[in-house]
Amino acid sequence: MGNYNFEKLSDKIEICVSDEHRFGTDAFLLTYFSQYKQNDIVCDLGTGCGIIPLLMARHLPPKKIYAVDIQQQAIEQLKSSIKKNRIDFIEPICSDLKVLWDNAPLGQFSLVTCNPPYKASNAGIESEMTAQRIARHEILCNINDVCKTASRLLKFGGRLCICNRPERLGDVIIAMKQNNIEPKRLRFVCKNPDTPAWLFLIEGRKGSKPFMKVEPQFYTHGEDGYSEELNMIYGMRK
Repeated sequence: MGNYNFEKLSDKIEICVSDEHRFGTDAFLLTYFSQYKQNDIVCDLGTGCGIIPLLMARHLPPKKIYAVDIQQQAIEQLKSSIKKNRIDFIEPICSDLKVLWDNAPLGQFSLVTCNPPYKASNAGIESEMTAQRIARHEILCNINDVCKTASRLLKFGGRLCICNRPERLGDVIIAMKQNNIEPKRLRFVCKNPDTPAWLFLIEGRKGSKPFMKVEPQFYTHGEDGYSEELNMIYGMRK
């Protein structure tokens, strides 16, 4: 594995990061939005360095988290984090999410999370770094692949929580509905009340009836820096 170091996520949890596999604010927002519970069986698709599973590990973690990524270095970083933090409920899996892994417990997950590539494969300037291209552009998977796999993994009533850029909202809703996942909660993220949304968070339930709640906007900044809600998310150290 290349050059890497550990960053603190809480007083007890550290994460292994590298130039290729890091994390951003959207991972904190998605983890918080997912409202994971201690009795959940979770699968994090495209886990990267494992930021979402490790954020869940900070406070009342689910009883089991499968962390899936196609890139071997990302999985090796997560394994280093698991070893350093002595965690036994996160299982790192190097696999293509379109294929999954042998003996994957299909139809048994209560929660699937995914921070997917935001840009279509032919949209925008693609980063030269392969790991970043995979993370940012739909090169190896697209939003329909994510929703199709989530539908295979989730039990009836299980939840899929993902984030994406506002311009992709229509694509995400269509992909969910085409795979028997009904959008149920939606929240937009803005810097402040005067700026447009730069992210949305959405939850769908497998097999549910149509009805979607649009929640109040999440503001990341206030007059004196980060908003109280974002500071609370960053500071969950129990």
